[in-house]
Amino acid sequence: MRTNPTIPAQPDDVTASWLSSVLSSADTPVAVDHVQVTAVGTGQTAATYRVLVRYREQQPALPDSFIVKMPYQDQAVRDRVSPSYRAEHAFYTDVAHTVDVPIPQCFHCEIDRNGADFVLLLEDLAPAAQGDQLAGCEVAHAQLAARALAGLHGPRWCDPTWRKFSGITTPDPDASTARRAGDIAISAAGVTVEKLGGAMTSDARETLRAANALVADWLMLKPERFCLLHGDYRLDNLLFDPGHTRVTVVDWQTLAVGLPARDLAYFVGTSLTPEIRAESERDLVHDYHRALLAYGVSEYDESECWHDYRLGMLQIPMLASFGTAFSASTGRGDAMMVAMLERGCRAIRELGSLELIRELI
Repeated sequence: MRTNPTIPAQPDDVTASWLSSVLSSADTPVAVDHVQVTAVGTGQTAATYRVLVRYREQQPALPDSFIVKMPYQDQAVRDRVSPSYRAEHAFYTDVAHTVDVPIPQCFHCEIDRNGADFVLLLEDLAPAAQGDQLAGCEVAHAQLAARALAGLHGPRWCDPTWRKFSGITTPDPDASTARRAGDIAISAAGVTVEKLGGAMTSDARETLRAANALVADWLMLKPERFCLLHGDYRLDNLLFDPGHTRVTVVDWQTLAVGLPARDLAYFVGTSLTPEIRAESERDLVHDYHRALLAYGVSEYDESECWHDYRLGMLQIPMLASFGTAFSASTGRGDAMMVAMLERGCRAIRELGSLELIRELI
């Protein structure tokens, strides 16, 4: 049900009249004659559409195609994940202009009813293509992603105002919130094994349970080193241009504040096959660290970055199990979660991440 007439609740509400109103300014009125709306992607927490536009008069400053993002159409899912919509709104309105991560141009972003109503209008980056989480990526593509990630972390590294940022999906952990998150992680691991366990190896199931049992303590490690995290930094949330020379980051729905290398570990551990990851991860950590230094990050040497990368691997079982337990289930989505968990849990074992955490707690 559409409760705010300025925010479309379903694709039929993305009309020529609505687009005209949000694209117009006091100085530059815009008249859209016709729109064609088609679904794109297979999002599990939001609905995304491509909007082809015909203007009444030529608009050289505006594109002929946009991407519009709205809440998931299932009301139960929509209500459960409304914090994700609040996070994305906060990123595009309060954060994007303060960091250097490559993102699509945002033409309009509006939210109401504490996230129950939400719309995001972005430039359409086609023919740029989404990364393929199931297939994984090549090292050259991972290098682009690692350097882009430094553009999110580096400009506001350890910025104390992150501690007061209201747009995060998960709260900055103190002992109480970390314990609650840990309890949820243990429960989510059980649900994930129940739903997907038949498609997972016994090693992955065992590592998932062991890792999520440590989440409460893990969240409290290294409190002196923090920044805003994308939280779900992986191939499906990256767009690559046809020549694979540029990457653009999307889906800012899982914001958190925490150890920066959690984002890097999550990306590398889920987006590369285990063999390629093992061969290239040292170099990727080096690329990321070198990019951080270019943003003025100091008193953080590469050995510390590698240590944090090993710690950060628990982002994979935590987030993948949350996604499995609390989001809508689809065939591709389930296969993707299995691939991410298999790769990530193997990385945890090969890097000795659980042993490292136990030494620190």
